Amino acid sequence: MVIDYVVSHQSEFWLVFGFAMLAIEVVTGFSTGVFLFSGLGALTAGVLMSLGVLPETWIAGVSCTGISTGVITALLWKPLKRLQDDQPLKKDNSSDLVGYEFVIKSDITPLKPGTTNYSGISWRVEIDKTAGVDRIEAGQRVTVSSVEVGVFKVRLSP
Repeated sequence: MVIDYVVSHQSEFWLVFGFAMLAIEVVTGFSTGVFLFSGLGALTAGVLMSLGVLPETWIAGVSCTGISTGVITALLWKPLKRLQDDQPLKKDNSSDLVGYEFVIKSDITPLKPGTTNYSGISWRVEIDKTAGVDRIEAGQRVTVSSVEVGVFKVRLSP
């Protein structure tokens, strides 16, 4: 019977249980760490039982899993938290389109952006906040200073 097999092979049970917890963590994408830390704790219990350090009993397995889960959590919490650093990603304005020059077809202001067609796409054209102007007249030559999704930020060409 399955229960008799599990009772007589405790170390293998805790190893399989630990790997199952880690697999659940990976497959479901949970980022709370509950399955991660519990899985590592169960693996620790299984390894210690396999090495003969712990007796193969339910009490030893559950106790070791609980204690090692707590210790592993305490040891890994700060390093893993640091990896998830909540700093927003810096805006990457590097693009092959930066430096592209064209002539504005309509007046644009910070409240009234314009449009331009480039490579078959209609791009919204906005004045770059660092351009130092509040209005760009139709017919003036501008340079793209940064690119966002579907948006050219421009300034007057030198």
